[in-house]
Amino acid sequence: MKKVVTYIILTAFLFGTMEIALKIAGSTFDSIQLTFLRFLIGGLVLAPFGVAEIRKDNIKITKGDWLWLLLVGIMGIAISMLAFQIGVQHCNASTAAALICLNPLFTMVIAHFFTSEKMDKAKGLAFFIGIVAAVFMIRPWDVQPGNTVFGMGTMLLASVTFAAYTVMGKKTIGRIGTFAQTSISFILGSLVLLLVLIPMGRPVFAHITEQPLVLLYCGIVVTGLGYLFYFLAIRFSDATTGSIAFFIKPAIAPVLAVAILGEHVYWNTIVGIVLLITASVITLRDTWSTEDPEIEKTELEVREGLEVE
Repeated sequence: MKKVVTYIILTAFLFGTMEIALKIAGSTFDSIQLTFLRFLIGGLVLAPFGVAEIRKDNIKITKGDWLWLLLVGIMGIAISMLAFQIGVQHCNASTAAALICLNPLFTMVIAHFFTSEKMDKAKGLAFFIGIVAAVFMIRPWDVQPGNTVFGMGTMLLASVTFAAYTVMGKKTIGRIGTFAQTSISFILGSLVLLLVLIPMGRPVFAHITEQPLVLLYCGIVVTGLGYLFYFLAIRFSDATTGSIAFFIKPAIAPVLAVAILGEHVYWNTIVGIVLLITASVITLRDTWSTEDPEIEKTELEVREGLEVE
């Protein structure tokens, strides 16, 4: 249990620094370029674990799987994470961190329509509280300094599309493997962005020498190690327990935003974060209380598939 707690805390801290690191890096790198670089690096960091997973479980990836993983990468990286980067550049880091953490609530809604995971009263209540949290964080009646309607709208788009990415990934992750699917989708998604960068004449590798440490932190530490610790938390517990990291993240990011970026955290952001954590706890309790043997069996199979020799 101590190992799980350690992985969750590490994941939450690294993910909690994401918006701050990207905001700093965004002052030097083009948004598409930065998203391309960090997920290419992150995918390569996870690749050895993916290769070990494929060899250990003798996984066969078909042409259809490659096409599906390309679509997963486009949704998660080329659309969601690009929108995320643009959103970070146009709103406060603390607001961005809270809005992206709405994605588990959007995941419930999308899963209701496209999978066998249906909404119930508890999930409905959690979603309603999450929407109220978003309203407080956006504060449409008086947008706080540092936030823009465009930035927060783009961040909500990132949250919804990341939820779609999550639901899409669930369809094949048990068969292809968590590390394998994630590393492949990261690399394929980043290569799609490369195909966007080149014809647009945007920089690909320019400015790397200007902020190499920030880029390496975004690619290796936040994206590579962040997801690695997240998957290790799942490996030694389950997906629901691992997701606690996303519930802790909104509480960490504002503190770091104040300390590092000098941002001001307003009362509405605090209220929104408290409501978001409340919605997350309701979701967590509901998931734990409604798990059945089949779900537990599936989670066990996924955890076994994550083991790396």
